[in-house]
Amino acid sequence: MSSRRWVLPALLATAMTVSLAPQAVAHGDHGKHGGHGGHGKAERVVGYYTQWSGYDRNFLVRDLVANGTAPRLTHLNYAFGFLDESGKCVSADPWADYQRPFGAGQSVDGTADVAGQPLSGNLNQLKQLKAKYPELRINISLGGWTGSKYFSNAALTPEARAAHVASCLDLWLKGNLPDAAPGAAAGVFDGIDLDWEWPSSEAAPGNVVRPEDKQNFTALLVEYRKQLGQLSRRTGERYDLTAFLPANPAQVDRGFEVKKVFDLLTFATIQGYDYHGAWEPLTNQQSAVRTPAADPTAPPFSSQVAIDHYLRNGAPKHKVVLGVPFYSRGWTGVRNENNGLFQPATGPAPATYEAGYEDYRILKAQLGKFTVHRDAKAGHAWLFDGTTFWTWDDPVEMKRKGRYVAERRLGGAMIWSLDGDTADGELIKALTSGLS
Repeated sequence: MSSRRWVLPALLATAMTVSLAPQAVAHGDHGKHGGHGGHGKAERVVGYYTQWSGYDRNFLVRDLVANGTAPRLTHLNYAFGFLDESGKCVSADPWADYQRPFGAGQSVDGTADVAGQPLSGNLNQLKQLKAKYPELRINISLGGWTGSKYFSNAALTPEARAAHVASCLDLWLKGNLPDAAPGAAAGVFDGIDLDWEWPSSEAAPGNVVRPEDKQNFTALLVEYRKQLGQLSRRTGERYDLTAFLPANPAQVDRGFEVKKVFDLLTFATIQGYDYHGAWEPLTNQQSAVRTPAADPTAPPFSSQVAIDHYLRNGAPKHKVVLGVPFYSRGWTGVRNENNGLFQPATGPAPATYEAGYEDYRILKAQLGKFTVHRDAKAGHAWLFDGTTFWTWDDPVEMKRKGRYVAERRLGGAMIWSLDGDTADGELIKALTSGLS
C-alpha cells in the first residue's frame, strides 16, 4: 500500500476524513481527555491505524495498548475500505481485515483465535480494543490515495449515492462480511470516515474526476446523514461521520462547499503534513505550523495557511482537527549549505518502506548520524548530515503542535499514522501534553 500522499503540481493536496454523529458534534464526541482551559469541550485525539501495519512493520492492534497510545485516543480510524467501480463498499484486504488469526501473544485480550470463530483479523482485535477502552470511538476510513478511484461514481446520482451508503453501512456498521455469519462484525465501528482524494481534482493516476464532484460530495454527506439517522433510530446507537480534507487552498475551493460540509460532519481532519516532499527538487519543511520566512516556494504553505483558509470559508473551530505526522520526508544528494534547508537535491532519501518516507521510530534509532536543526518561530525541525535531509517531527515539535491547537481553540489533533511512534509512545505522549 502507498503512504498517505496528496500532491499537486506545486502543492500537495489533502486527504479526507469525516466523523459523523447523527445531529450535532456534541452527540458524537464524549471524550475523557483534558480540554483547553475554559474551552468546555474535551480534546479529540484521532489516530489512523492502517490495515497493512501488521505486515512488514509488525505493528499490531495490541501495540496500541503496549505503547500507551489507546488510552490517549478519543477516536481511531481504521484505514482503508475501498469502493468498487459501481461505488459499492468492499474490503481492500479481507485477510488483514477479518480472516487473519492471531495468537494469544498477539491479541489485545491475550486469547488466541480459533478456527471457525465468527470474526478474526484486525476487526476482531479492534472489537477487543473497544471492550478494553469502551469510550474509544472507532471508525472505518474509506478511500485513501489508492482507494479513491471510484468515489466520483458513488456520488454521481441520487441512486448511486443511496446504493453506496447502503452498502457501506451494511458491510462496516451492520457487519455483514462476505462468507461470514450475518452481523459477524456488528458493533466494531462507530461511524464512517471519508477520505476521497479528491473531489474535482486529480490525485492517483486513473482516478475518476468530474467537475460536479464538489456539489456531489455535499450530496453524498446528506445521504450518509439520512441513512445513519435511520440506522441510529433502529439501534439506539450514535454514529460518527467524519472526513479528511486537503490542506491546499486551491483544492479546497475546487472540491468542497466548506460551510455546508462542516454542517454535515461531526468533525473534519485537515492534512497538516506533506506540504513538501521529495517529489520536489528542493528540500523543505513538510509540516511547519507557520510558513518559514525564507521559504523560496510559492504560494506559501503551512498548517496556519490551511487552517485559516477553512475558518475564513465558514468552518467552525470546534470541528477543525489538525493532522500531524508520525513520519518524515527526506531527500539525498543535498547541497551542503544553510544546514541543508531549501537546497537542491538529487532525489528521495533511501528508506525502509518507501524512498523519501521514513517512520519516526526508525529515524530516531539513526539520530546519532544527524544534526537536529529547528526553526522555533515557524514551528518545524529537520535532520541533516551533510548530504541527506529529513523533516523531523520529534516530541519537541509534537508538543508545539499540540499547543498550537490548544491556543487556537481548535477541535483537536489527528495522527497519520500510529505505527510510526516508538515502543513507549513518545510522540503521542508529547502531543497530548501539548493539547492539555
